[in-house]
Amino acid sequence: MLSERIDLSLDVARRLALHTQLLDGATALPGGKEGVARVIEALGYVQIDTISVVQRAHHHALWTRRPDYDPDILHELQAQDRRVFEYWGHAASYLPMSDFRFYIPQMRGHRAPKNKWVRGRLELCGHLMAPIRERIRQEGPLGSKDFEPEPGAERGAWWDWKPAKVALELLFWQGELMITERRGFQRIYDLTERVLPDWVDTRLPDEAELGRFLVRRALQAYGVAQEAEIRDHIRSGSRAIVAAALAELVEVGEVVPVSVEGIEADYFASTERVEWAADLGDAPARVSFLSPFDNLIIQRDRVAQLFGFAYTLECYTPAEKRQFGYYTMPILWGDRLVGRIDPKAERKSRELVVCNLAFEPWFELCDAFLAAFDTALRDLAQFNACERVRFERDMQQEMNVDGR
Repeated sequence: MLSERIDLSLDVARRLALHTQLLDGATALPGGKEGVARVIEALGYVQIDTISVVQRAHHHALWTRRPDYDPDILHELQAQDRRVFEYWGHAASYLPMSDFRFYIPQMRGHRAPKNKWVRGRLELCGHLMAPIRERIRQEGPLGSKDFEPEPGAERGAWWDWKPAKVALELLFWQGELMITERRGFQRIYDLTERVLPDWVDTRLPDEAELGRFLVRRALQAYGVAQEAEIRDHIRSGSRAIVAAALAELVEVGEVVPVSVEGIEADYFASTERVEWAADLGDAPARVSFLSPFDNLIIQRDRVAQLFGFAYTLECYTPAEKRQFGYYTMPILWGDRLVGRIDPKAERKSRELVVCNLAFEPWFELCDAFLAAFDTALRDLAQFNACERVRFERDMQQEMNVDGR
């Protein structure tokens, strides 16, 4: 049993984090749908977000790891293949269908919610849940727009679509409904028994099983992680559940305590992975632009400690107070975060506009970086169906994507 604390250099810890996040190019993945499904299974979740100044965060995170990714693939994995489903992971997320049983406790918890806000919605809109469920049973999959009133119709409790939408969400949270697909970005709901494949294990896990799942999922995705980071990876277990599972897995030798050079915090890693972490090669000299909701950087304190990179998404900050821009994306170069870019896809003119570009004070531009940056920027433009890249402000430079 390997339970004594292991010392890792900061460089090795970063390489392990990048490797488990599938961002170092060292993991061979098949192309097409199978490769995308394996990315979601390896990461544990992919966060869904509504912001669309460039391709939405869930699409971007998958494309960063699978350059052949197309948004239609995710739709097929959800609506046809049933390899993924939507529920609350770290936040609203696409999740591996094989993990479904570990979200059942969370679903059952919403039937008698402790959260005051959820209880209030249940009290206000709960009376709509049974008729909505019955309508879907009879008519088939429906979206929230199907519960809007007809033009000129008198608005009442049933046809007031906002309460109906809340009731739909409550049914979804409780596991009575699932998202069978998205049309555009609209959720389409159906009965869970009509969405869930026959092969899915629906046994209710006990707290020990749930805790082991959460610890293993987080360490599989992060490589090394603090206990709080493990809890925050998939937010479906209490502090006590995660702590008990972590102690158990350390005791049996599956997980080992880790010290990371220069960081005064307790980390953990799977014993199997930490034993070969030092043998990981350097990350390739390529540039990746990371969505603000990318799994690597979603925990900001973790990023600050492991990568020395202070990052804040400023889209919720008043324009006059923004330092770097509305939708800045961290720039990954090798195994370091070296700067940030604020892009916007102007879809009518088919231009990718770089609204701002800033590098860390310590970073020195070099020819190798500039070449990789140019390639990455053109790839980003193509992924957003843009033909040109245009720089704003003092970056008055244009590039034709087709003329590389």
